[in-house]
Amino acid sequence: MTPSTHGAARTIARGSRRAIAIARGALAALAAALLGGCQSPPELVPPEVIVSPYPLALGEPVLAIAPLRNESGTSFADTLAVSDALVARAAEVRGVSALPVNRTIAAMRALGIAEIRTVGQARAVAATVGADGIIVGSITAYDPYDPPTLGLTLGLYAARPGALTPGPVRGGIDVARLERSAAEGIDPAAAPGAIDLPLSVVSELLDAHSHEVQMNVRRYAEGRTPGFSALGWKQYLASAPLYTDFAAWWSVSRLMQEERLRLARLGGAALLGAQNAWRDGSAGGPGAQPGPARASPPAPPATPGRAAAE
Repeated sequence: MTPSTHGAARTIARGSRRAIAIARGALAALAAALLGGCQSPPELVPPEVIVSPYPLALGEPVLAIAPLRNESGTSFADTLAVSDALVARAAEVRGVSALPVNRTIAAMRALGIAEIRTVGQARAVAATVGADGIIVGSITAYDPYDPPTLGLTLGLYAARPGALTPGPVRGGIDVARLERSAAEGIDPAAAPGAIDLPLSVVSELLDAHSHEVQMNVRRYAEGRTPGFSALGWKQYLASAPLYTDFAAWWSVSRLMQEERLRLARLGGAALLGAQNAWRDGSAGGPGAQPGPARASPPAPPATPGRAAAE
């Protein structure tokens, strides 16, 4: 083989190897594209939802949310953004309606209230917007950087006495008896001065350094992850708005849990009052005072024949 022929053969061999490598790369790219196109989209799962604690007899209560106060010690806490997040999460509660913060702010301006500080102001604002209850609260801690921290304190006030409380529990039993038994844990709403107290209060400090908080964030993210992200559920820790949504959802969920417990206590108090009334006789129970003794019927007169024989 001449040198020229040997060089030509080596050139052809190198070209063949290059062509084979290019073909392999093209086939690999095609296979990846085909596999990617054949992959099914992520399975959709329903998110965890909050169910209203109020009985159907109350209909669908309407809640207003007052703009939160900033008591976090930081000047850059966005109170309106957190308030809007609370409205959105309260509106997600099945069986509850929530009014936009803008309507509450408009009512406050119409009433000349810059900031709700008294129960009377809260009730006036709730009545103006036509709500059954109003949530008043503050931001107690705020750090938007990963891992974020958000603290919220919320109180739910009835717009009027008896609102957000079922009628049979509110007054179907012996209300006077329940008032006298307030010291024994019966119906706190019936105690003097209780009208100025919130129905339920929650105080949450959601520090994402805590593994418990991270587990709750992951639970909340199930079914809510906005699009595909390499971070997965952890994007709720990396994004301040997403973490605010979680904190609002968690706080509203806790507030509804407290309301469920309150209604259960009221129902138990009413049942206890009925049982006490039955025991002491006011409802015809075993403690009832006996009535006047009934006279026994007179004996029938004896016949003459039987009397003579005796």
